[in-house]
Amino acid sequence: MPPTPGGDQPYLKHLNRARVLHLLRTHPGLSRAELAAHSGLTKVTVGSLVTTLLDSGWLSEGHTRPGATGRPGRELHLGETRHVLLGAEIGVLGARAVATTLRGSVLARAETRTPTTTPHAATQTITQLCQHLLRDPATQGRELLGLGVALPGPVSPDGTRVLYAPNLGWDDVPFLDLLRAAPDLPPLPTEAITLDNEANAAAFGESFLRPGEPPQLLAYVSLGSGVGAGFTALSGTPHVLRGARGLAGEIGHAIIQPGGLYCHCGNRGCVETLLGGWAIRAALNLNVLDPLDEALAPRLREAAVQVTLGRAGEALGQLLVNLHQTLGPDEIVIGGALTRLDGAVLGPALDVYHARQWRPAAPPARITVRQDSLYLPALGAAAQVLARVIDTPQEPA
Repeated sequence: MPPTPGGDQPYLKHLNRARVLHLLRTHPGLSRAELAAHSGLTKVTVGSLVTTLLDSGWLSEGHTRPGATGRPGRELHLGETRHVLLGAEIGVLGARAVATTLRGSVLARAETRTPTTTPHAATQTITQLCQHLLRDPATQGRELLGLGVALPGPVSPDGTRVLYAPNLGWDDVPFLDLLRAAPDLPPLPTEAITLDNEANAAAFGESFLRPGEPPQLLAYVSLGSGVGAGFTALSGTPHVLRGARGLAGEIGHAIIQPGGLYCHCGNRGCVETLLGGWAIRAALNLNVLDPLDEALAPRLREAAVQVTLGRAGEALGQLLVNLHQTLGPDEIVIGGALTRLDGAVLGPALDVYHARQWRPAAPPARITVRQDSLYLPALGAAAQVLARVIDTPQEPA
C-alpha cells in the first residue's frame, strides 16, 4: 500500500528532505532562513533537516551570508566530499563513464573505444569502467549511491529493457537484469541502478544539473551514429517525457524524405538516412571504426564531404523546425559528433531554421550547441540516479 501523505510522518519527513535538497540543487548558497522561506517549512523543521543532512554529508556549510540582518546565516550547499555517483554510456563505437559528486562535478572519467557487440559484452564493459573509476584516488573513501546507464535505443517505460537498438543490432534485451546479475559490479540496492536512452539521459542532465530553474520544456538532439532526441518537462523537478511505450524522441526514424534510402529500421527516407553517422560514413566511404568527427575533420574542404554534410545540415534544420512546431520547447540543445565540425553541419542547419517565417507570438526556440557533449549522456545518467535517490523514500532502519 502506498504511503498516505496526511498521516505518514516518515513519508512527510522524506518529502521535506527532498524539498530541501532540490532547493539547494537549483539555488545553492541559501541560508536556513531562506530555505524556510522558499520551501514553506518552519524554521524548526528546516533546522532539524539541515543538521541531519550535514551530519550525513549530503550538505556542507559555506561562508556567512554578507548583509544578513539579525543572526548571520551561513550558506548551504550540496556536499562534495562524502558521496559518489557513477554514470555510463554504451555507444556504438565504445563506452564512456564518469564518477561525479552530488553537484555533478566530475571526479574521474574512463572510456573504451572497443565497438559494442553483444549485451553481455556491454555489461562486462560497464563493469570494467566502474571498477576503474572506483580505483581512482578521487573516489576513494566515498559512499557509492548508484549507477546510471544510457544506451542508443528506446527503453521500456519501466526502465528495465532495451526495446530495440538498430545501430547495435539489439532487440528486446532485459539489460537491467543483466547489469544487476553482473558478478563484479559493485553491490547496490535494486533501485540504485537505472537504465535509459542516451538522449533522454543527456536531456535530463541538461535540465537537472544547471543552476536555477530549468526550461519548462527542453529538447536535446543527439547527433552520432544515429539521431535521437530526449525531452524534459518541468513539474516541480525535471522529468523525461517518454510516451506511452517509451518511444518518445525516436526522431531519427521520422520520415523526412518519402521514398528515400532504406534505413536500418527497415523503412525508407528516415532522418537517419541523411543525418545519421552511419549514413554519412557510407556516403563518403569512411572507416566504420573511426570516430565520425575525427574521420571528417581533415576532409572538410573536399567537395563530396561538403555536399554530404550540407545535405545533412539541411535535414537537421528541417528537423529543428519540426521539433519547434510540434513541441514548442523553450530550448533545443544539440550535441554529438556532428557539432564538432566547424559548422559544416550546424551552419546549413541554422540557416534553414532561422529562415523559417516565425510569428511574433511564437518566436523560435533558443538553440544551444554542446560541442563538449561527449560525456553528457553519462553525466545525465548519474544525475538520474541522484534524482532517484533523493525522491525515493528511505526504508526505516
